[in-house]
Amino acid sequence: MENNPIEKFYSAFAQKDWRTMQSCYHQDVVFEDPAFGQLNGDDARKMWKMLCEQGNDLELEYSNVQCSKNKGTAHWEARYTFSKTGRKVHNIINATFELKDGLIVKHTDNFNLHKWAGQALGWSGKILGGTNLFKKKLHAQTNAALRKYR
Repeated sequence: MENNPIEKFYSAFAQKDWRTMQSCYHQDVVFEDPAFGQLNGDDARKMWKMLCEQGNDLELEYSNVQCSKNKGTAHWEARYTFSKTGRKVHNIINATFELKDGLIVKHTDNFNLHKWAGQALGWSGKILGGTNLFKKKLHAQTNAALRKYR
């Protein structure tokens, strides 16, 4: 697809260019992942700004970007230091997209939350990272961080 918004999004993300990333999103965008849960509109756009601005050592690689008129997919990997513990994380993510008017209207990132928790939190993440209680607590913490950031 010409003017591929998914390629543009990840190219900007690799440069921590949150403004360009945000421009790839439709006004009514819905984002969802295991760490933040579901974010709508401005919350989704602000999340990327926060991650770009606070991800001091964030390194991103992306590949296998597929995009048609209405949908797309991508694979991406993030390497960074989890700020709360100082632990190194290598997160492997597969993303799916729905497009409307040439922009991303739905963006879903899928990754192994249990594996992420083990890397980010150590032994407690390895033990608790696969539970619903952990997921609920993580959503509350990430959304509180986003509200505080705004």
